Amino acid sequence: MEDFAQRLAQIQERIEAAERRSGRSPGAVKLMAVSKTRSRQEVEEAYRLGLRLFGENRVQEAAEKFDAMPADTELHLIGHLQRNKAKTAAASVVCVQSIDKFETAAALEKHCAELDRTMKILLEVNTSGEVSKEGVTNQAQLIPLIEAVLDMTHLKISGLMTMAPFTDDQTAVRASFSALRKLQEHLVKVFPETDFSELSMGMSSDFELAIEEGSTLVRVGTSLFGPRK
Repeated sequence: MEDFAQRLAQIQERIEAAERRSGRSPGAVKLMAVSKTRSRQEVEEAYRLGLRLFGENRVQEAAEKFDAMPADTELHLIGHLQRNKAKTAAASVVCVQSIDKFETAAALEKHCAELDRTMKILLEVNTSGEVSKEGVTNQAQLIPLIEAVLDMTHLKISGLMTMAPFTDDQTAVRASFSALRKLQEHLVKVFPETDFSELSMGMSSDFELAIEEGSTLVRVGTSLFGPRK
């Protein structure tokens, strides 16, 4: 518990320093605790220390681990969503950050409609060009997806998400984040009535670079919880 509190304080200090360096307002960047593979006890410890925003990669794990957590817990799905898991996602999370296909969005819309709830989504963009990563890779894919989602009454676009390449080359990492910010600026002009304000980018190894490039939400797991047991 003490170790976790120390790591949390250090991460918050680093976030605040990155905000200052980039001329951002204090508190402009949200910290998400990525709790995949972590225990319910670890999640509860994080909650007791003030964290409310959590990210999980797998729908079933998220549903089981966060069952009966306090109502102010905000759980996002940050991993790939399969269509056959959309029903569980619709009932378990408040936001899916990984929408990159019409079929997935349509399945999620269907189950949100059945539950009479509106869900935030982020559109996942592959800005690194790596074939191993999910996400749309060009505007020819993205624009029709946005137009389709805008016709859905139970999904609300809130922004974009990306993952930088896993490399020590900070120029490449920064370029990946910069590309998402520039895309956001373009989409605001094309769809002026749509909310693209959330930029979910930056993880344990690169969240300070992401903040400097405009991230509004960083997804931190290992640096926060420590090495996996």
